[in-house]
Formats: sequence, structure tokens, C-alpha cells
Amino acid sequence: MFRNRLTKVFKHRSKQARRAGVSCYRVYDHDLPEFPLCIELYEDKIYLAEYLRRHGMNDEAHESWLNECMEVVAEILETDTEHIYVRQRKRMSHRDEQYERISTEKDYFTVLENGLKFQVNLTDYLDTGLFLDHRITRKMVMDEAKDKRVLNLFCYTGSFSVYAAAAGASTVESVDLSKTYLSWAEDNFAINRLKNSKAYRFTHADVKQYLLAIPANSFDLVIMDPPTFSNSKRMKDFLDIQRDHVALINEVLRILSPGGVLYFSTNFTKFQLDTPAIHSEQIKDITRQTTPFDFEGKLKRWCYRIVKA
Repeated sequence: MFRNRLTKVFKHRSKQARRAGVSCYRVYDHDLPEFPLCIELYEDKIYLAEYLRRHGMNDEAHESWLNECMEVVAEILETDTEHIYVRQRKRMSHRDEQYERISTEKDYFTVLENGLKFQVNLTDYLDTGLFLDHRITRKMVMDEAKDKRVLNLFCYTGSFSVYAAAAGASTVESVDLSKTYLSWAEDNFAINRLKNSKAYRFTHADVKQYLLAIPANSFDLVIMDPPTFSNSKRMKDFLDIQRDHVALINEVLRILSPGGVLYFSTNFTKFQLDTPAIHSEQIKDITRQTTPFDFEGKLKRWCYRIVKA
């Protein structure tokens, strides 16, 4: 059953990927209830995550089941099992926990997306360093970034920042609470030979506090993709995106220049945008528009384009 389903979906996805010129994409995501797996292809390597559930198997039976799944994946995707990186994860409503280190192998390799290079790590964290679901959104930012002052909040490994810098943004500032991810972002800039130290800044800060200190009209284009919830000890206050999104968005609108654009996204599946409380009359839901082919029907995030009057 799993072999048949994976064969069918991989044949379809691989054709779509070739047409789109994409080498990193999601192949399978819990298509069959009996096989709660997420399978992503990163060029010649495979990320296979098993969603934790009550499967009723003892450890030995479960290990045997997982090994059989890996053999099927290797067969269908035409690779060796040593190129498959296995993770077990809970279904989480936010990305904050997914940033936590679970290993220290530091096994990084480089992949290409739209001609740009990105460092990916399939061993040390639950997430890989490149959110595949934002592939289209990154290209939209690239198309708008030339000569703009760009700010990437909750920047993670800086993929949006790389796109903006490569497009010719006048300045790019990347802000995150994690020094590890800021360093990763700097590495992504370096491998793309983006080395203008005066134009590119990497800021270690709590975004909520950072925004309060920024003067009005400081940026022309902002990307904000926050976790659903965060109570990091390094923060002055915890973050709850449903509670805090209006204040965050309005602070971003304050620091934007007239006509400036905010791309705001959230992975909170039950998220409801409080449109009347936001200081903009140009709010567009671009979730469907920014959904890549490999996430159609399964994307669990929201994305908005908000313009300052």
C-alpha cells in the first residue's frame, strides 16, 4: 500500500519539480494514516520524519517497520538508505520548539534554490534550515527587493534575507533571538558571496523589544514569520501570535515607509487576522498564491501581504 502510494505521488511530484526547476521539495506527507511520514527530497538526500503516534508496536517491531519503510523509500526515490536522514517529531502548532538542537553532528551540505545556495542540516534539528513551503514567497520578496531597505524579523537561517540581498536590496537586516541561526544566516550570505558588511546586518534581539526602538520610516520591505508561541528566557515577555499579532504588525507598519510592504506569515492553523485593528486598508491574503505545488491541499500556514498607506 505504501509502495503504491509513494510510487504514484513521487512520479507526479518529480515531474512538477522538473518543470519548476526545483531540486528540494516535499514528496509525501501523511498521505496514508497507517504511514504517518513526511518525506522531503534535498537534491540527493532524503529527510524522512515520522510523526509520533500510538502505533501499538513494541520497540523491535517498530524498528523493523521503520526499516522496511526506509527500504521502500530508497527503492522508489532511487537512492541508498545511507542518504536517508530519519527524525521523529510531534505535530507542533509552532516552529519555536522545532528550532531546538537534537544532535551535534554538524553535517551541513549545500542545496540550490532559484540559483541561490543554502546550507541545510538534516541531522541536528527537527527543521532543516530551509522552509520549503515559503519557496514562492521568497521569490515574491526577491521581485520587490531591489534598492529597498529590507528587514527580516524572526529570520531563522536568513533565506528571505539572501533572496533580498541577491536582488539588489540597498540594505538587509536580519533579526533573530538565536545566535546559532544568525550565524547560519551569515554562512548563507557567505556561500552566495554576499559580503557587503555595510549593507548587511545580523542583529541578535527580541523582536518585540527591537521594534519599539526603531524610528519610523526606517524600512521599505519587511518579512515577519514568527513562531506561534515562544517563552524563551532571553525574551522580556512571552510571544503568543494570536494575542500579539496586531501589536507586532502595527509596529512594523510604523517603521515602514509610505507604500512599504509587509509579508506576514504564521503557522498557527487556527489563526484569525484581526483586520479592523490593523492600521492598513491594503491587506491581502496570499496563502493560496504562495502555496507551492508540493504543499497543495496540505499547507498549514497563513500568509498576508500588507501595505502601508
